[in-house]
Amino acid sequence: MKFNRVYAIVLRQFYLIRGSFTRVIPLFAWVAIDMVLWGFITKFLNNVTSSGSGATSLNFVPTLLGAVLLWDFLTRVMQGVTMAFFEDVWSRNFLNVFASPLSIREYLSGLVVSSLLTSSIGLSVMLIVAGIFFGLSFYSYGFLFAGFVFVLFLFGIALGIFATAIVLRLGPASEWFVWPIPALLSPFAGVFYPLSTLPEWMQWISKLLPPSYVFENLRALVTGGQASQSSLVIGLAIASFELLLACYFFARTHRFAVRTGLIARYSAETVS
Repeated sequence: MKFNRVYAIVLRQFYLIRGSFTRVIPLFAWVAIDMVLWGFITKFLNNVTSSGSGATSLNFVPTLLGAVLLWDFLTRVMQGVTMAFFEDVWSRNFLNVFASPLSIREYLSGLVVSSLLTSSIGLSVMLIVAGIFFGLSFYSYGFLFAGFVFVLFLFGIALGIFATAIVLRLGPASEWFVWPIPALLSPFAGVFYPLSTLPEWMQWISKLLPPSYVFENLRALVTGGQASQSSLVIGLAIASFELLLACYFFARTHRFAVRTGLIARYSAETVS
């Protein structure tokens, strides 16, 4: 793998973002809106619980707002991969990319680095907004916060690569299958509630999703309990395996598209 080719993929995304104001705003606008909206919801819930009889000591800011922050980060990581891929599709540049000596590994590495940079901007904005306006500090989670972020980053990359493979196989019109993926997974991941509230069949699916281990540990920390480092390691192992599986799926899909000629007829219509 030649790193100058990976750098070329990242540099192209940089020039696209720098040259268009409409591409800059989504990097931080939506995440800031999410933080403000959910931040005021958590403040309202704190006021309601503290003013009622039998007030609870539960603070919704680190539990609810922290969960929103981490889930938004995962979504931005996934979209960082898919949007970089879609830029090549929308500009009809996809065939040009693979007519070059660029390998699949180099192309995917470029998408991953691009996603890392764009999602880091979104995460920084979320931390700033949540910290300044609502008093959320990631220091309250301890050093495990870095582990939470890393597991979600790996899984977000896996989702992004898997989603691009689906679009590569079915055609650009299938991009609408991509956007609902985080929403479809969120009930199984237990973002806002313990997994014990789910029916048993959903809990079995949750065990295959790395975010479920992250959010279970997050809730244990903010409620005064102990986080299970072993379960976090399990989540990391599952995320790593699913990332390798997604890369394999993309490579096989690309090989199929080349051999069958689908890649040569890539257009805005669904490829059958």
